[in-house]
Amino acid sequence: MAEAERNRLLDAALALAARKGWRGLTLNAVAKEAGVPLNRVHGVFPSKWTILDAFADRVDEAVLARPAPDAGEPARDRLFDVLMRRFDAMQPYKAAVTAMAHDLGREPLAAVCAWPRLIKSMAWMLEAADLDTAGLAGLVRTKGLAVLYLAALRTWLSDDSEDLARTMAVLDRGLRQAEAAIRFLEKGRKRAKPVKPAPAPRKRPSPRKKTARRR
Repeated sequence: MAEAERNRLLDAALALAARKGWRGLTLNAVAKEAGVPLNRVHGVFPSKWTILDAFADRVDEAVLARPAPDAGEPARDRLFDVLMRRFDAMQPYKAAVTAMAHDLGREPLAAVCAWPRLIKSMAWMLEAADLDTAGLAGLVRTKGLAVLYLAALRTWLSDDSEDLARTMAVLDRGLRQAEAAIRFLEKGRKRAKPVKPAPAPRKRPSPRKKTARRR
């Protein structure tokens, strides 16, 4: 019952965001749209930010529920598949996402606050593509994917084609550029790797001179 009510409230919030925008959204309006008392909304969504978090969870879960990409495919192809699944999952809520992106883009502080949530989602997308997210390298990979995803998202917002051809083109180009950059850095790292000098040969100890024994 709790999950059903959460989905009902989230659907109401998304419908309101599509009609009135994110800035005009209030929790009281969500309660009225869903037909539930305000205290019930407070128990599920204490703030507007928790609505965004719940929507991101819904999209993440829709992507993760799909079969994993073929492990034998290149990493670029696996990531392309996973991120396009994400856009497919958001397609029914495109009007709401467009309103959110428009209003959040006009509030720099809000955009900064939304960044950690995006990083969390991108880490899951990397996991779905069977790519490591651990350590410093994983963090760099996650942040790079977030930047690439935002570029594709901007195209998706205005892409009205059925097959999302423009979005796919931007995403594919971004992934190829990222792959080329990684290869370039790896080559540079190998060239810059210092060559260890060969160890100097050990000097053989000079033979001891025999001393005459005293009689």
